Amino acid sequence: MNFSREDVEVYLQAVRRVIREGPFDATWDSLSQYQVPNWYQKAKFGIFIHWGLYSIPAFGNEWYSRNMYIQGSPEFEHHRKTYGEHKTFGYKDFIPQFQATNYDAEEWAQLFADAGARYVMPVAEHHDGFQMYRSDISAFNAYDMGPKRDLMGELETSLSERSIPFCASSHRIEHWFFMGHGKEFDSDIKEPLTRGDFYWPAEKEYGTHDLNAPAPSEEFMEDWLARCCEIVDNYRPKVFYFDWWIQHPAAKPYLREFAAYYYNRAAEWGAEVAINYKHDAFMFGTAVLDIERGQFAEQKPYFWQTCTSVATNSWGYTENNHYKTSYSLICDLVDIVSKNGTMLLNVGPKADGTIPDQDRHILLEIGEWLRVNGEAIYGSKVWRQAGEGPTTIEEGQFTDAEQKQFTSEDIRFTVNGSYLYATVLQYPEDGLVHIKSLADQDASKLPHFSGIIKDVTILGYEEKPVWKRTSSGLQCKTTQVQSDKPVVLKIELD
Repeated sequence: MNFSREDVEVYLQAVRRVIREGPFDATWDSLSQYQVPNWYQKAKFGIFIHWGLYSIPAFGNEWYSRNMYIQGSPEFEHHRKTYGEHKTFGYKDFIPQFQATNYDAEEWAQLFADAGARYVMPVAEHHDGFQMYRSDISAFNAYDMGPKRDLMGELETSLSERSIPFCASSHRIEHWFFMGHGKEFDSDIKEPLTRGDFYWPAEKEYGTHDLNAPAPSEEFMEDWLARCCEIVDNYRPKVFYFDWWIQHPAAKPYLREFAAYYYNRAAEWGAEVAINYKHDAFMFGTAVLDIERGQFAEQKPYFWQTCTSVATNSWGYTENNHYKTSYSLICDLVDIVSKNGTMLLNVGPKADGTIPDQDRHILLEIGEWLRVNGEAIYGSKVWRQAGEGPTTIEEGQFTDAEQKQFTSEDIRFTVNGSYLYATVLQYPEDGLVHIKSLADQDASKLPHFSGIIKDVTILGYEEKPVWKRTSSGLQCKTTQVQSDKPVVLKIELD
């Protein structure tokens, strides 16, 4: 069905009643009382899923729905050659082709469990406006069209059976402008567009990161708020992720309303939840900051998240994805966790619902490493410093395209219980590891560590290293340890 504006208003009246009656109200002052869930801070590793209509053309990236309407773009030309003119075959015409015939939520959930994921987050609605779940607000959803299945709900059920927290993301706000280029020539995107139309509103794009662009209308933002609250009500996600354009000033009052509603509903359920945001869309301390395709160079006193993907060119499936290695992703995971972060790693399933072999291979290799070394990751805390070594980490978003060249001197630290974990990102062939931060020095000089080391072992190996502590560092020597993945030294402290 399609909600009328009156239906949305009635629903939002109920939303605002929850806000009035709950512990949080829609102000930054109230929302600043929010506490990041303990389970989330312990999880350290989650799976992100970009799956939708854009996986049918599998060309370019997940922005196909926008780019196919930009005249002269590779997607524009590909679309004409493959599917015909835009006025006869537009983006909406992919909906009947999206059947998800091989989608098996049980298989997905088991793969994510085997990968060692401690939370899973499918994209509920991408910028293209097609909902991957059952919705009463718009008919353009996977339950009423295409596969006619509640794809997201099936995954939520399968994850719950494995006690893996279910999360969700909404990229709906970018739909305000995402399809606007289709109005610039003879395509299937034509005025008048009204609420309930798939392409509505398809406003002019002033630049995808232009926060001075004309504000989304009240009608659109109320529809946005209703869609987000519907996901909360029907699926109870443990984390709710937003993409970048919620940074627009016009979104601020609606963001505060959503956060108050979500946190109040979670209080009703007795659940701990979180919101992910980018840039400064939320007041600091009211939600969890996300760094897209990048990370911090230094350890932070606050909990944060990196979202990244197994492929460098696209979040969704394409026929020519450029894949990272499992080694590089494990190194990123270790680095992020040592700096008080968590990593949300994306995969892009094919249109039929199968997860590509390369995505699967990467996930299983990460899972194999975590089964051996997970105690250095899950539930760990930061040490006095994140690490040591010569390789610098470029700070900021979209810095993950180049694989970092780590050395045997690049080491990251975490603490769990009475153990300090030193993860050597590139284990030396000669088996000699030198950890400068653990030098035996005069405590009066206030080094990073002046405590007592009782023993050193290596996770996953029977060989015990020969170790000694000198004024230049902790030296560990092995003769049999060889690995193409990071190696974790488990250091028992007294």
